[in-house]
Amino acid sequence: MESLTRAEVREVDRTAIEDFGVPGVVLMENAGSGVARLLESEGIEGPVVIVCGKGNNGGDGFVIARHLEVAGRTVRVLLACRPEEIRGDAAVNHTILVRSCQAIDCLFEADQTRWEQRLAGAAWIVDALLGTGVCGPPTGGTATAIAAINAVRGRGGPRVLAVDLPSGLDCDSGCPPGDCVRADVTATFVARKRGFETPGSEAFTGPVHVIGIGVPSAACSHRLKGRVAAPGTPTPGLP
Repeated sequence: MESLTRAEVREVDRTAIEDFGVPGVVLMENAGSGVARLLESEGIEGPVVIVCGKGNNGGDGFVIARHLEVAGRTVRVLLACRPEEIRGDAAVNHTILVRSCQAIDCLFEADQTRWEQRLAGAAWIVDALLGTGVCGPPTGGTATAIAAINAVRGRGGPRVLAVDLPSGLDCDSGCPPGDCVRADVTATFVARKRGFETPGSEAFTGPVHVIGIGVPSAACSHRLKGRVAAPGTPTPGLP
């Protein structure tokens, strides 16, 4: 599939949920479980620290944490937001972790030193801070978390996996307008993002793996231009 812009990603999600009836929480479950499998295939030889924001990217991180914990991995979740800011499908998966007594630390007001202390000793850091919908430079606790991730990685510490795209990288341009995570590998969903085609973006993404999340093929077709026939109805122009 061709790479997707920010607007196209949003339209694919809308189409899958509203027109085909795939619940958003199902897409999130498929995304998180797929990333957990990718991490296992990359090799996990120590603790995994998952850094989560308040949006759906953070929700993916909560699902990843649950699947890794079920697989017997040592997992810790660090929040770059207040728990009450988490909404929708992400809140569903955050609640599951809380009720499961998963280790979750809220560091939304912590300085970079504190962040680095909590990241130290990880074999992998999972960047689940910001998704494709974010424009502009990261701010506040998110920017602090990104700086800490890069600092710890830069000292020869853990490997970093970015969820969907490295936090701080613009989905369309492939250029960071501010602080940006430097990942060793990126797990992106449905298709590559348009910005990944920009020369130099690989310095932030590392190798990119595309993970399917159960979106119907018709919902992914650019030729639909936002108009989707009822499920099961032949769509003109599609193979």
